[in-house]
Amino acid sequence: MQKLLFNLILAKDSIMANKTRAMLTALGIIFGVAAVISMLAIGNGAQQEILNQIKLVGVNNIVINPIVKTKEEYSNGKSGKRDKEKFSPGLSLQDAKSLVEVIPSVKMVSPEVVYETFAVRSGIMEDIKLVGVNANFFDLYSFKLGKGRIFSENQAIAGKAVCIIGNRVKSKFFKRESPLGKWIKCGEIWLKVIGILKSKQISENAIKNLNIRDYNKDIYVPVQTMLIRFKNRALISNLKASNNRNDEESKDVKPKNYHQLDKLVVQVKETSFLSSTTEVISRMLKRRHYGVQDFEISVPEMLLKQQQKTKDIFNIVLGAIAGISLVVGGIGIMNIMLASVLERIKEIGIRLSIGARKEDIVYQFLTESVLISLTGGLIGVVLGVVLAYVVEHVFEIKTIVTSASVIIAFGVSAAVGLIFGIMPAKRAAEQDPVVSLRHE
Repeated sequence: MQKLLFNLILAKDSIMANKTRAMLTALGIIFGVAAVISMLAIGNGAQQEILNQIKLVGVNNIVINPIVKTKEEYSNGKSGKRDKEKFSPGLSLQDAKSLVEVIPSVKMVSPEVVYETFAVRSGIMEDIKLVGVNANFFDLYSFKLGKGRIFSENQAIAGKAVCIIGNRVKSKFFKRESPLGKWIKCGEIWLKVIGILKSKQISENAIKNLNIRDYNKDIYVPVQTMLIRFKNRALISNLKASNNRNDEESKDVKPKNYHQLDKLVVQVKETSFLSSTTEVISRMLKRRHYGVQDFEISVPEMLLKQQQKTKDIFNIVLGAIAGISLVVGGIGIMNIMLASVLERIKEIGIRLSIGARKEDIVYQFLTESVLISLTGGLIGVVLGVVLAYVVEHVFEIKTIVTSASVIIAFGVSAAVGLIFGIMPAKRAAEQDPVVSLRHE
């Protein structure tokens, strides 16, 4: 310990005697460590954002969306005439039931019907989205109830006038009272509140990129309640059917949305089943829709993981560049220390002549090299944290600085100082004391 303390004092005195040179020597380490920490922070932020997005779209989920074609898409490209349209029942609740019954890899399904309307209570009116779902919806997206309960089986089957409200709906309509057991008017129907969802953090970026809603602003009813009391596009009166036939003769009328469901989400039991189950679902739905491809299937988790893989490759490249800057900084330390040995030959000779051993000289110069590197590493850590903060607030890119990244960067800086300080230390120890004392 005494030798280590003595070497630290010698190293400090030497560095303080040449402050400018020591700072210039440490610059490579400073920028290298700062780059490593900021790059790791960006990578960690990207990974966390992807994980959050996967939680928002659910794990092992397959999303089926209906397609409503425009009249141009129904037209023949060569003749400009409309093709004879095939009948399709559209995406329906029966499709959801069939998928669960037929495909063994399907764990659960969650049909959704979205109805844009308004909510009224105590003189407050607000535009809202009323969403018809089943009980699986809340498990599938990992929603937690703050208070109340999920729809019972009887309420779901009978289409009772009950609802579960999002956290922001509660804040808007029930500011100073508990919503449970109270009534809220949606459109022309009064609904009884039986549950309140806990707030779910959803960024604007996630809403835009994943094409999802802000679930906190929605009101949820059993899907049968939606179909019976609000909207069911599968039911077409004779008058509407007649009007639709007349509409087909006019090129200016766009086709109506005939799909009963606005979305159908299927969760499979294992991730390994995603691709094969997607293929089976596609074939099955096409057969049920009489060969009409009026739906599209996507697997958000696979898309997000591919996006994460791309970001990981990008982060590896950036990390490699940051690592190169650390190596360059280490080479700078070695060069400066070699120059320092030439300048301090007389000092080395005096120490050797009064009894210092060669290993003492090695430890002296190694300590000096590591001290410069550690000082640069410490400054680099602070600079890296500041850079991560600037990137997050200026460029709106999520960054996460972890203790592991700080330890890694700081440890690498110490290793660089040690490794690149060995050669100058050995060169100093190999000096001949007699020749060194004669050096002017």
